[in-house]
Amino acid sequence: MAKQIKITETALRDAHQSLIATRMTLEQMLPILDKMDKAGFYSLECWGGATFDSCLRFLNEDPWHRLRTIKDHCKNTKLQMLFRGQNMLGYRHYADDVLEYFVQRSVANGIDIIRIFDALNDIKNLQTAIKAAKKEGAHAQVAISYTTGPVFTDEYYVEYAKRIADAGADSICIKDMAALLTPYATESLVKAIKAEVDLPLQLHTHYTSGLASMCLLKGVEAGVDMIDTAISPLALGTSHAPTESMVAALMGSQYDTGIKLEELTDIRDYFMTLRAKYMKEGLLDQKMLATDANALIYQVPGGMLSNLLSQLKQAGKEDKLNEVLAEVPRVREDSGYPPLVTPTSQIVGTQAVFNIITGERYKMCTKEFKDMVAGKYGTTPMPIDPEFRKKIIGDMEPVDCRPADLLEPELEKLRAEIPQWIEQEEDVLSYGMFQKVALDFFEKRRNAGVGINGEKLDKENMIHPV
Repeated sequence: MAKQIKITETALRDAHQSLIATRMTLEQMLPILDKMDKAGFYSLECWGGATFDSCLRFLNEDPWHRLRTIKDHCKNTKLQMLFRGQNMLGYRHYADDVLEYFVQRSVANGIDIIRIFDALNDIKNLQTAIKAAKKEGAHAQVAISYTTGPVFTDEYYVEYAKRIADAGADSICIKDMAALLTPYATESLVKAIKAEVDLPLQLHTHYTSGLASMCLLKGVEAGVDMIDTAISPLALGTSHAPTESMVAALMGSQYDTGIKLEELTDIRDYFMTLRAKYMKEGLLDQKMLATDANALIYQVPGGMLSNLLSQLKQAGKEDKLNEVLAEVPRVREDSGYPPLVTPTSQIVGTQAVFNIITGERYKMCTKEFKDMVAGKYGTTPMPIDPEFRKKIIGDMEPVDCRPADLLEPELEKLRAEIPQWIEQEEDVLSYGMFQKVALDFFEKRRNAGVGINGEKLDKENMIHPV
């Protein structure tokens, strides 16, 4: 039976997040947006993830203005964002009132599909976001953080997919952020989920280990409905399978995407010029484009690997990398098998480094590791041994409820802290997630005499609402 496969193009978010540390600017996106809108993509992933932080911290851009501008140019294609559940786009849990307001403003500014995930696959951390997305009329897609290990069987993922469906999700995404899927594991997992859960299924995997195209093809044949790809100049390496290659692979088959290769030529040509610029500036490192099947051995995301090496270099212990890589799975087992994705990859990796360089396991523990073991990030996939928990957290009170239930409403408090800087409703959310970074941005924006939509203002006559 013929089934048209839908394509989510990731060039405007995950592709450049994976290859050039999220440094693509709105100015660089603008010339090609109209053509991307007409190409026939199911959605353009263009916001969320690290883009918000990067806009404020490095690009001196208002992320909300970026979203509105993309929406102005893309009327025919759904806009999609990545959302870290109760962490939103930041690195801690936020109160429900802030999360609900963030979702409301995201949809009001142009987002159609919100891909929501939790680093621990804890459904409790996703429920508020799912409800908020549906209340605003957005499509709530919930992502399974895919990882490997003795507890992560097809049955584990099917049970999680059922909980996702029960929570009201509109679709499910298998999110293989560390490129750990293999083609036949993909086929098995997709068939298992499709047999038990009647929701559209999307597949997201990275090219790090060189298997992404094969995984996508096996996934499509097994029943996947949508796939994530990246236009070829921003594909491969730590990014995704090339869009044109997947369109060509499915062309004329029962899975034809309906996209014509000719429609992608100008888009490819445009991004080739950007790619050349990034390489010339040193933003795009050739190492990021290399295949590394060792990801399947270490089972750590590429970004985590470079982070571990950096930490060891600072301690003058580079020669200990293999010991740290062997320690990572042990720390993970001790702490309930968290999938390795932001922020758990950083937490587990740093603790593994400490265990090796101090010469004694858990002699020194980071605050974040203690918090994770205490349950402050949510429930881990496997229970943590009570004796181990006691050893790590001491007299700290363990958290067995939804962590956000312990948070007081904080939206009005945040608003009261920055009345002099608020020039649009959304500013309170930028501040809520990235306080100092947002304040620096607000100051630069005012000093430059730039309005919320990038327009130049008459600085003499500027009125700032309180």
